[in-house]
Amino acid sequence: MRAVRFHDHGGTEKLQVDEIDRHKPGDDEVLVEVHGAGVNPVDTYFREGSYEPFTLPMIPGIDVAGEVVGVGENVEGFSEGDPVYGTGIGSQHYGGYAEYAAVPTDRLVALPEGVDTVAAGGAGVAALTAWRALVDHAELQVGDRCLIHGGSGGVGHAAVQIAAAAGAQVITTASPQYHDQLRELGADVVLDYSRDDLAEAVVEAADNVSGQTEGVDVILDHRMHEYLQFDATVGATGCRVVGIGEKDQNVGFSQSSAARGKDLNLTLMSMFNTPDFRPGLSKLASLMESGELEITVAETYDLDEAGEAQRAVLEDSFLGKLVITP
Repeated sequence: MRAVRFHDHGGTEKLQVDEIDRHKPGDDEVLVEVHGAGVNPVDTYFREGSYEPFTLPMIPGIDVAGEVVGVGENVEGFSEGDPVYGTGIGSQHYGGYAEYAAVPTDRLVALPEGVDTVAAGGAGVAALTAWRALVDHAELQVGDRCLIHGGSGGVGHAAVQIAAAAGAQVITTASPQYHDQLRELGADVVLDYSRDDLAEAVVEAADNVSGQTEGVDVILDHRMHEYLQFDATVGATGCRVVGIGEKDQNVGFSQSSAARGKDLNLTLMSMFNTPDFRPGLSKLASLMESGELEITVAETYDLDEAGEAQRAVLEDSFLGKLVITP
């Protein structure tokens, strides 16, 4: 089979397509013919060497979706021909940038009929991060005023839809070229993140929803080093802030009085700490089936273009996800 691998750490030039033996599923693994594998910033961290993969050479790719073509001896609940998707590989298991991937069953769920497996390949880490942040950690409720920083990103555009499906009032930030698309995805208010009066605009948007001068109830923040003090400013009393992001440094409040005065609740999370991936993945699959969650695929790349895909995920502006399609 063909697979993208890096044999040592470095830039995108380290990614090469190798012809290797097709994986055989372990006792608790499912062999998936890959239709789509999301491209994520974390994939580049393993390639660069800031995160260490379990072995070299390594096949990158945290996410995967496709069709089951083989199952291990102990596997139950999966059969050949089943459409599936999952996440959390690419560090302790070979990743999804390949024609086939052997995926542990605790990181994989079935996809309902009719869900696009290429789009689902981009869902995994982004959508599950958004779900964990909003549902599990922030305990998002119907009618909550929810601010999502960076609504055009992979996590952001999934979070907008999850919050809308939960019955929250959704405020998000993005470049102007993405405002119409984000409204179509369910955002009630979309604001240009570069405007000088952004804090005032967020509070005004929240007040227009609730009729009270307070601010927002829930915030999903992926750039805490830039926005954490901002979050304290725009948050209502008891605001729940969930911080995500792999490379935020020196996170803290420049002035803690606003946060303390509002009883602000800050949770820092990583999707990789999820005790069990399957419940969240299953809920997200149901949202994809119902049309309440649509993973927007901004661009697809074949295996030979993996280096360009990893460059683009860090440097280019786009809405949604980039996906490798072997």
